[in-house]
Amino acid sequence: MDEVEAVRIKCMVNGHPVTANVEPRILLVDFLRHELRLTGTHVGCEIGVCGACTVIVDDEAIRSCLMFAVQVDGRAVRTVEGLAKGAELTPMQMAFSHCHGLQCGFCTPGILMTLTAAQEQGIWPSDAHEARELLSGNLCRCTGYQGMIDAILELSR
Repeated sequence: MDEVEAVRIKCMVNGHPVTANVEPRILLVDFLRHELRLTGTHVGCEIGVCGACTVIVDDEAIRSCLMFAVQVDGRAVRTVEGLAKGAELTPMQMAFSHCHGLQCGFCTPGILMTLTAAQEQGIWPSDAHEARELLSGNLCRCTGYQGMIDAILELSR
């Protein structure tokens, strides 16, 4: 079997320039976790259903298990590690903590990235129904979502 030649990519990850040689078939989630050691992006279902691997690429929430690393060449990627500034949490992270919007925490990074992208695009729910709709692409097996809904509504006030 022939070896696949690596492709050189240049991108911004959490505001920092990254240059790397990657195999064309490596998924973005694997590149982030294994090459850049940004392990906040979680691998869940590996088919784009659960939302655990959600990151922001050029201001759009995407499933990093459905994107190749070579596809971010020349683009900006943000992961959950890029949200807080040092020890200073974002208002969204603080609301999730205050409203008990997380339990085991496995789904939390993907949900925070989904909500961050929505907020930055001016898509923000004004009631519990809209909040549930916004969260519908992210699966959580622990919380029952109510704490997340409460956190979203707290941020809406």
